Amino acid sequence: MSASPSPVAGPAPGGHDRFWILGAVCLAGLVLPLSFTAPPVAIPAIAAELGGSPVALNWMTNAFMLAFGSCLMAAGTLADTYGRKRVFATGILAYAAVSLLLALAPSLAALNALRVLQGIAAALALAGGNAALSQEFHGPARIRAFSLLGTAFGLGLAFGPSLAGWLVQTQGWRSVFLSSLAIAVLATVFGVPRMRESRDPDAGGLDWRGSLSSTAMLALLTIGVLQAPERGWGDPWVLAALIGSALLLVWFVRIETRAVRPMLDLSLLRYPRFVGAQLLPIGTGLCYLALIVLLPVRLIGIHGLGTLDAGLMMIALSAPMLVVPMLAAVLNHRVAASSLCAAGLLLAAAGLAWLGWAAGRGEVYGLIAPMLLIGTGSAIPWGLMDGLAISVVPKERAGMAAGVFGASRVSGEGIALAVVAAALAGLLQWRLGHAGAAAGEALNQAAQRLATGDAARAQALLPQLAPAALRAAYDGAFAWLMYALAAATAAVAWVVYALLGPAAEVAGQTPLAGEALCEDAAR
Repeated sequence: MSASPSPVAGPAPGGHDRFWILGAVCLAGLVLPLSFTAPPVAIPAIAAELGGSPVALNWMTNAFMLAFGSCLMAAGTLADTYGRKRVFATGILAYAAVSLLLALAPSLAALNALRVLQGIAAALALAGGNAALSQEFHGPARIRAFSLLGTAFGLGLAFGPSLAGWLVQTQGWRSVFLSSLAIAVLATVFGVPRMRESRDPDAGGLDWRGSLSSTAMLALLTIGVLQAPERGWGDPWVLAALIGSALLLVWFVRIETRAVRPMLDLSLLRYPRFVGAQLLPIGTGLCYLALIVLLPVRLIGIHGLGTLDAGLMMIALSAPMLVVPMLAAVLNHRVAASSLCAAGLLLAAAGLAWLGWAAGRGEVYGLIAPMLLIGTGSAIPWGLMDGLAISVVPKERAGMAAGVFGASRVSGEGIALAVVAAALAGLLQWRLGHAGAAAGEALNQAAQRLATGDAARAQALLPQLAPAALRAAYDGAFAWLMYALAAATAAVAWVVYALLGPAAEVAGQTPLAGEALCEDAAR
């Protein structure tokens, strides 16, 4: 299969213009994860002004994640079909407009509805921006560009809660959405005018049946995963969502195998490097994203640190994202991406084991060194995986690759977070039972409360246990969870190396990845 070049409108941008294009896409990569991590910090302030039940307030986060994750694959196909610049510009402009409306939202219902629209706009911006970068940068420059994008995405995830906390405290909760508006406007003004339009010349229109089935499949999967920690994996609604998602997956595969121009070329799954690139976000989800959620809860709810002190401690985990992805891109000139990614995940796994040991001893500041090791290890594949996901397919299908990787990333990270939350609650229930708490609804509720850092409510539910026993149960459960995450991260590292390593590179060079590699070598 020969890769026909993507038609590009306009002359090639100079180095200065390409810098602005990269900056605009990186700003989008920064603001999109901010939309996921920052608003939850504002929930207490929003509840005080707009009211709402806990379930309705949680859906402010879930609605964005649901729309974002389920629309990414379709957004990538739209970018290939109708133009990467057009889809990026539409997404980032819509994102800015919805952010303004969110800042003016009069009720919680309106806020949640707008968050769905914001998620759809974010999917368009991310898929279009990733595909546009693949057209403007080639060879080593592409690796560096996607390393910067990965860095921006990681910084948005890591520093979103701290930024939101400062904004809520000083300017009010509506300023959180106004900050997203400001960043989106900057990306629009400085990046969009300098972009060239490009699309897949062989695109025959949007695969509507494939788009609808994939979007519905990912939506049901996301709903099931998000509701499982709260309702339980055996809840009828959770099971219905997961079973429905599996049936839709079967239907989607049937549609794509028969489509003349499918939105997902299933033949790509025969190439180990493509599959390996999709697994990388699962590894970083286990070793990095899980801690972004778990550690603040532990530091504030269990150790009693203030919000500012906890935020300062979290810098040990997030600071490596500032420099390590770019260092990984430089090292990639001499060391294979497979070796770098596997080594990074193994470093993170070692840090998780160390963190578990320190947490089991009840340490606070002893957590800083293992957090730094985990952040360093997870930042290595973080800076490479976006570029890997796109470089293993022909350029004209860059939008599809971006959409598939984005969908697998959001779904994989969501599943990882849900499984980790459920595992911590289960371990706490087991440890509290061994500490002397009688089995029953009170034990289950206490475990759920303790998992979210609400030690006072857990103590009230189990008055027969001393506070020291509750703390010991939490430390033990947290330690074993870290050991399990370390083992799982190491397993992902081994699989990723096997799929991306030298043997996979040789196998993957015919016909898809080899064409991309030869194309870059020819330049």
